[in-house]
Amino acid sequence: MNNTVTQQKLIQEISLDTYRLAVLVPCYNEALTISQVVKTFQSTLPAADVYVYDNRSTDNTAIQAKAAGANVRYEAQPGKGNVVRRMFADIDADIYIMVDGDNTYEASASERLVKRLIDEHLDMVVGARQPAIEDDSAYRPGHRGGNLFLTGVVQCLFGRRLKDMLSGYRVMSRRFVKSFPALSNGFETETELTIHALELNIPFVEEPTLFFSRPDGSESKLKTFSDGWRILGTALLLFKEIRPFLFFGIHFIFLSIIAFGLGLPLIKTYWETGLVPRFPTAILAASIMLLAFLSLTCGLVLDSVARGRREIKRMRYLSYSSTAIK
Repeated sequence: MNNTVTQQKLIQEISLDTYRLAVLVPCYNEALTISQVVKTFQSTLPAADVYVYDNRSTDNTAIQAKAAGANVRYEAQPGKGNVVRRMFADIDADIYIMVDGDNTYEASASERLVKRLIDEHLDMVVGARQPAIEDDSAYRPGHRGGNLFLTGVVQCLFGRRLKDMLSGYRVMSRRFVKSFPALSNGFETETELTIHALELNIPFVEEPTLFFSRPDGSESKLKTFSDGWRILGTALLLFKEIRPFLFFGIHFIFLSIIAFGLGLPLIKTYWETGLVPRFPTAILAASIMLLAFLSLTCGLVLDSVARGRREIKRMRYLSYSSTAIK
């Protein structure tokens, strides 16, 4: 109890004036909400610079954002991942707050998230979404189910308990942002951010934040099934890249089971009679077993490559100083 009180007191005493704060808002057709998002962050984090990146909007998103006082920039390549890559490359700050422009996230919680990042010397704080009690329609059932499934898949593959892997509300340190490769093009970018932290054992936490429904006339850009498949594919691809020995080891076990299932009856017959009655089956079983050992060999070789890449990423990450209390 005393530790909790002490922590809360320390968080309250942290001054943000000595930090360069950047609020990054990727936007596509969010004219109805972007002004409110900008104003709320300006009120909550008056020392922060708010950047709105317009991703080929066909409405007056950029006009509304500029009128609200944001720095408006443009990204021509469609897709949230392309916008995030551009933002991370362009903006120089100590702490980055990334949020969507649809006004569904609890912008007023940003100061609490930033202070927790500083106080606990973290590199990322994820705003884990919790629908407001009075707003049961905020989280669409399809999106909620897809998030639970995809979060569970990543949790199983990378071995850490997660609550909301796909949250777009994140506070990140400079060294996290500048060491993040940002290779995805669309909504897979949140998955990539989470797995980057898991791969390098980067300190991060999930902090509960409220989640609200969109106003009338505002539509979600996330397509439940098509984007869900892309996110799942990204998670599996990164699993292969980061943990190749386990990935190809699973293939080895699966192929070995098939090969033994086909070959054991033939071996038994040969042992008893000295004959191979089904020669094509024997060739098939031997071929599958060869593929199994080839998969195992690939896993061993690629595991060494992945280790070297991970060391390079880690050194790149460590080349930046941590976000410590100033």
